[in-house]
Amino acid sequence: MEAVAEGLWGLADEFEKKGEIGKAVKCLEAICQSHASFLPIVEVKTRLRIATILLRHSHNVNHAKSHLERSQLLLNSIPSCFDLKCRTYSLLSQCYHLVGAIPPQKQILYKALHLTSAAAPDVSAKLWCCNFNSQLANALIIEGDYQNSISTLESGYVSATQICYPELQMFFVASILHVRLLMQWDDQTANEVERALQRCNQVWETMPSDRRAHCMGLLFYNELLHIFYRLRVSDYKNAVKHVDKLDAAMKQDSKSRGQLTRFTTTTTTSAGNDSLEPTYFGNAKRALQDKLFLAPPPINGEWLPKSAVYALVDLMIIIFGRPKGNFKECDKRIQSGIHIIKEELIRLGITDDVREVDLQHSAIWMAGVYLMLLMQFLENKVAVELTRSEFLEAQEALMQMKNWFIRFPTILQACESIIEMLRGQYSHSVGCYNEAAFHYVEAAKITESKSMQFMCQAYAAISYFCIGDAESSSQALDLIGPVYRMKDSFVGVREEASILFAYGLLLMKQQDLQEARNRLAKGLQIAHVQMGNLQLVSQYLTILGNLALALHDTGQAREILRSSLTLAKKLGDIPTQIWVLSVLTGLFQQLGERGNQMENDEYRRKKFDELQSRLADARSSIYHIELIDKVKLQVQQFHEIDMKRTMADESMRVNLDIPESVGLSTPMPVPSSSRLVDLDTGRRGKRKL
Repeated sequence: MEAVAEGLWGLADEFEKKGEIGKAVKCLEAICQSHASFLPIVEVKTRLRIATILLRHSHNVNHAKSHLERSQLLLNSIPSCFDLKCRTYSLLSQCYHLVGAIPPQKQILYKALHLTSAAAPDVSAKLWCCNFNSQLANALIIEGDYQNSISTLESGYVSATQICYPELQMFFVASILHVRLLMQWDDQTANEVERALQRCNQVWETMPSDRRAHCMGLLFYNELLHIFYRLRVSDYKNAVKHVDKLDAAMKQDSKSRGQLTRFTTTTTTSAGNDSLEPTYFGNAKRALQDKLFLAPPPINGEWLPKSAVYALVDLMIIIFGRPKGNFKECDKRIQSGIHIIKEELIRLGITDDVREVDLQHSAIWMAGVYLMLLMQFLENKVAVELTRSEFLEAQEALMQMKNWFIRFPTILQACESIIEMLRGQYSHSVGCYNEAAFHYVEAAKITESKSMQFMCQAYAAISYFCIGDAESSSQALDLIGPVYRMKDSFVGVREEASILFAYGLLLMKQQDLQEARNRLAKGLQIAHVQMGNLQLVSQYLTILGNLALALHDTGQAREILRSSLTLAKKLGDIPTQIWVLSVLTGLFQQLGERGNQMENDEYRRKKFDELQSRLADARSSIYHIELIDKVKLQVQQFHEIDMKRTMADESMRVNLDIPESVGLSTPMPVPSSSRLVDLDTGRRGKRKL
């Protein structure tokens, strides 16, 4: 009978290679359903093979789970078979994860860890111990038990150290950094995050260079975590070198067609030696060259699929390039990223008519990864287009965000406040200040992120300032006063820059010009030295030039305003150009420079007419009223599907809480308008339920 089983195993392999999955499964199930008597170990291997095929090629997780549970029962009566038991426990854990059954997943993993602790302390047992600790840490994170997840990852690190496996050591220390950085960060844990970061650097540097060259997955994972850290602490200068390193690695990887070297020499596809790929790391159905492995067998996992990592690198380049006005490169990366993501969404079955209620539970996580990335590309596109006064393009991107959110409201629940804020930015850009203030206030109500609440309050205050009447000025004061008093508690400099800008306007309204100058000068220093944000620098310079003129410092006013105009032209920022030109006209008039005044005013009228033409096109668009209307987004929540646990809980492999920048339109209390852009939206808070 052993020969019969081996023959059916071989036939099943052939069918799988041809893509005839149904026939492959039938060959294997013939063994399990046979009236003839097969040895228990043969049945176990066969059921393992069936489960592996089902997980790799279908969404039939429950069927796979049934085979694995039967295998587990059979193995209970067999005293040996350590490797088969470990394989069964690992795959069964993955099945429980896919169906959202975390308590039984933890139970099977504790049982597996007990098995490895009782086994001989050889390399195989330690590798399986690493596998189970990795999966258990992920399960604990889903339950929000971050401290125990870190302890579990530390146990995995100890096992990796005992067998002198630097790649696995790096995997565990990077995972610990991930948890501390993206899930546990607060004032009390900041030092722990810094230590975790240094630990990653130390382990990475101890790896021989030839081995590091083969660890592309770890390279991308480690560098992206470093970027997220630098963004969190507003250390943009040091973040750029990590972005450049990733971009170079991505280009080299693409050039070599992604032929990554595995951590081990061979991995066969026989029923007893299939590579195990924890499903939470990514989509196991992709080709080998499309994977970025984080760790060696029996983990072979990914943090994210290679396509998502590549999109994330594009997003980082956009985030750092947009404030500097590198719009051509940003356009290319936005187009590239959106193209990658939409292709992956189609592969997941997400076409134009699919809504979140239609998703398979096992597809929710990966769909969420790509949808969240898509929304971040679109929000950056909105910001770029508003900066360039391309209002129709901004409308289209913002409507795409709105429509995606309506179709996937639970998965994208963190984006609701972002969309409301962007509606405020659009409204402000087209001069609808009342509507802008409404949307900013609504965004502040929706988010639970204190940082974003303060930012939106500052934005709303600026919109109220632009309305100009006494009541609106009073509302602006009510918003900005409390926020300014709390500015020292902010984590990032972008929050402080926005608050200083708004508070400077308040002081100008109150005719406290010298104090306004001091506050705005401090904000300019932040924008220039710490943020490197050219557009924000341009706007700070313009208002400071205006103040210098009001204080009769015409020499400084001329120098400042010329610098501001140069930056505004480089950025294609028409409203800021008009604003600067208006102030310069007043300067030339005050100095009696009639020729410069006429030339300057002629150019101002040209830019003003150009802006008015674009505004007219925007206001005549079918999307305009829908975007500015003082009505919140209306969505239908699909309570019949269990999605909140999958997407709202912060799994170690899911969290994409990237502190990116989003543009803000900020007309000033002068005849023309300008924009204050690239002020941090803050951490994406969960929607209030």
